[in-house]
Amino acid sequence: MEYFKKLQQLLATERAADRKLFDELLASTSVNDRRQNGMSWYPVAIRDTEMTRGDYLIVELERTTHQDIPHQFRFGASAVLFSNHNAKEDRLEGVITYQGGNRLKLNIRTDELPDWSRNGKLGVDLLFDENSYNEMQSALKQAIAIADNNKENQLLKILTGEKKPGFRNDLITPDNPVLNSSQNEAVAKILSANELAIVHGPPGTGKTTTLVQAIKTLIQQQPQQVLVAAPSNAAVDLLSEKLSGEGLNVIRIGNPARVSGRLMSLTLDSKIAEHSSTKEIRKMKKQANELRNMAHKYKRNFGKAEREQRKALFDEAHRILKDVEKTEDYITRDLLSKAQVIVATLVGCNHYTISDLKFHTAIIDEAGQALEPATWIPVLKAEKLVLAGDHCQLPPTIKSEEAAKNGLAETLMEKCVRLHPEAVVLLEEQYRMNETIMQFSSERFYDGRLRANPLVARHRLAADEAPLQFIDTAGCGFEEKREGAAIDNPEEAAFVVKHLAQLVNTLANNFTIEDFPTVGVISPYRMQLQVLEDQVDHTPELTPYRHKITVNTIDSFQGQERDIIYISMTRSNADSSIGFLADIRRMNVAMTRARKKLVVVGDSATLGGFGFYANFIAYAEKNDAYISAWEFVEL
Repeated sequence: MEYFKKLQQLLATERAADRKLFDELLASTSVNDRRQNGMSWYPVAIRDTEMTRGDYLIVELERTTHQDIPHQFRFGASAVLFSNHNAKEDRLEGVITYQGGNRLKLNIRTDELPDWSRNGKLGVDLLFDENSYNEMQSALKQAIAIADNNKENQLLKILTGEKKPGFRNDLITPDNPVLNSSQNEAVAKILSANELAIVHGPPGTGKTTTLVQAIKTLIQQQPQQVLVAAPSNAAVDLLSEKLSGEGLNVIRIGNPARVSGRLMSLTLDSKIAEHSSTKEIRKMKKQANELRNMAHKYKRNFGKAEREQRKALFDEAHRILKDVEKTEDYITRDLLSKAQVIVATLVGCNHYTISDLKFHTAIIDEAGQALEPATWIPVLKAEKLVLAGDHCQLPPTIKSEEAAKNGLAETLMEKCVRLHPEAVVLLEEQYRMNETIMQFSSERFYDGRLRANPLVARHRLAADEAPLQFIDTAGCGFEEKREGAAIDNPEEAAFVVKHLAQLVNTLANNFTIEDFPTVGVISPYRMQLQVLEDQVDHTPELTPYRHKITVNTIDSFQGQERDIIYISMTRSNADSSIGFLADIRRMNVAMTRARKKLVVVGDSATLGGFGFYANFIAYAEKNDAYISAWEFVEL
């Protein structure tokens, strides 16, 4: 089918671009740089080893220094254990089967660790993520096979635009008192849909709450097993926790990003550990490891009898592990058959433990951020699909401009909203923002349909504290500076931090340090963030409140909120060039993080040539929220 063949080509283009960027980064950086970028742990120590299925060894590693550096190591990722004595040759590749805190477990295809692993200077590097691309290509290949064989798959035909979705008219769904009217409407749409329902959840509208109540009602009305997926581990963790909190039997496939006892107890590994048959498995594994250790005691120079004895010990260890594998498979099947909800990332939906399972309903959260080929992994396991998210916020990250331009940038959710508006319910009541902060976003992205819940509609930091300010730096001489592709604006950054310090000083009498409002300082440019962070760290007035202030990218703030948000727009030039500020969906995210006060600092002469920002400046003027930076000359 042409639809999926085109997706395959786009995905191949994206894979090549992603691989090229990854290889260039790896080739051009030292182990210290890779560690700083979160792609390497160095040094690490081996804490334990354990034989497992087939000819694999699980090696538990711990990073022993630089433990505060954020990293990208995740369950399911490919990684390589290396020795820095000879990093090009002394290498063992594997897959991460657990990551928590400063420890990870690497599943390596080997009987025993080589001698170099005992000589120190060990590290772990992330490898290019072949697995995710392989799973996506496999799903597309499966979809082509279904289409070519003319199999009657209603959902596939609806999602590709060949057919329209159907809905039951005879279903009466009582209103859930936990939900508001549009949330109840979304639940009713999900229950009545035969194949497809879409929940469009703008910022702060309680999308997660709606989904959790919908899943609970689905299971109550028609006992079934529901598959719940999302592109990010953070969204999967949140859903797992909320669903379990409603009393549902939840199994989380993979390891949670947020390491907490509550979340860990929902994982398949944790549930296997609690199973009544697990005591026997532990005994068998211990026996296999003892046999393996006996075999390792034979030195390299030994005769035929010793060689045969060594082989016999290894063979017996493997035979025991085969029995372990059968028992683990039985326990896994038993646990999965009793689960009401199975939760995983999109790629995790093809984890070997659930790869053969089929579901009546699959629910994909954050669908507006999901690369379409990845969404087909859970879709092909279900008869009915619920897409939830907001295609007016951050799109998926795509490395290839060519692939993005030719269609990969459009998500399945966007396509379905366009093709099947009858399947969409917009959540209309938001519980986060003061209505003045909300209204511009509502008019520009949501047809003016958003309304603020009365509890938040007029909340402010203080009675005389305006909820919105656009501070115009035009004419101040705050020029952007370039270093290669990196852009910053040091003078604008200094202004932002001084303005924040003044606001903190104004509010200091109203709050204790612990009760002080939370603050987010955002810029679309990484170089500007470094300047802002440095200024925040070296401003004495902010020191007592530093734990309340987060400086980060727009992408990092997706799904989060703060009482106060500052946005440093950074761009200020004679050409009115705004670069990727033209990505207004990203700005929608930035502008909707604030609960009680939003301060946008930028140059109207540069921004005003672009319709979106001209409209925002006009909106600020209409709401008495426009201020020239000249009014703060004392700063």
